[in-house]
Amino acid sequence: MAGRFGATIAIERPIAAVFAFLADGENDKRFSPRVIEIAKTTDGAPGVGTVYASTVKDAGVKTQREFKLTEFEAPTRIRWTELSKNAVTVPEGGYDLVAEGDRTQLTFYNELQGHGLGVLFAGFALRSARNGADAFAGAIKAAIEAS
Repeated sequence: MAGRFGATIAIERPIAAVFAFLADGENDKRFSPRVIEIAKTTDGAPGVGTVYASTVKDAGVKTQREFKLTEFEAPTRIRWTELSKNAVTVPEGGYDLVAEGDRTQLTFYNELQGHGLGVLFAGFALRSARNGADAFAGAIKAAIEAS
């Protein structure tokens, strides 16, 4: 089973500041309670090809994740794909940003896909993610506005 979840929220910061915060994947731990640790594993500034490796905890289970940035169009668009092989993965996710004066409209999304036994968990994971999408967007907003 594959499916998509996401949300849209207004952030009280200019688009360049929001993009800069989100472009640094190491900031994920500032708004995602599932991220235990995360580090950029490639050299240079974030951009297409940048890879982040993380340890996350989902439903009490720790897993290793690796994501690669596939699109990077400052200051409006970031896309990624998961490289790791886990039961449930994100084949595509992204941020879209739109300037609204001194604030920014952020839309995020992730597609979830189950593999092997993960097909059995993917529906539950997707429902849970959809139920928490607005709260997750709020956590992103709070982290950016506090930075």
